[in-house]
Amino acid sequence: MELGISIALILASLLMILLVLMHKGKGGGLSDMFGGGFSSNFGGSSVVERNLDRLTVITGIVWLVCIIALGLLLRP
Repeated sequence: MELGISIALILASLLMILLVLMHKGKGGGLSDMFGGGFSSNFGGSSVVERNLDRLTVITGIVWLVCIIALGLLLRP
């Protein structure tokens, strides 16, 4: 059980990093370097940004649930 939650936590963490970097930046930096081509093709589409926001929030919730579950399982 602990192994499965740990793997889910690692995957959620990596996905969260990727999703945050894909968000459209306000001034430039890593988000433009990694997500610049993606956002330039769909720059006017608010649907893509909204779906990216939703996926980021869902991933954050999964990450938080995994942290809480591991904390409860590993409690002495």
